[in-house]
Amino acid sequence: MGLKNYAKGVVKEGKRVRWPKRDVLIPSIVVVVVIAVLAALILFAEDAAGNRLIQILKEAFGGGNGAAQ
Repeated sequence: MGLKNYAKGVVKEGKRVRWPKRDVLIPSIVVVVVIAVLAALILFAEDAAGNRLIQILKEAFGGGNGAAQ
């Protein structure tokens, strides 16, 4: 199956898809963006907490100079 045949198939399937209306699409996009932002904030907080914990442990065990040992 060549690239040209594949592209034709993609276009054919794209025309058969029932795309959502704008009044359904916009709220869905908002939900996805909000969830992505919340997930990013949670991951950022976990990363910061983990980094702080590692720094505390380094200081407690004498490796507080910040250099990798």
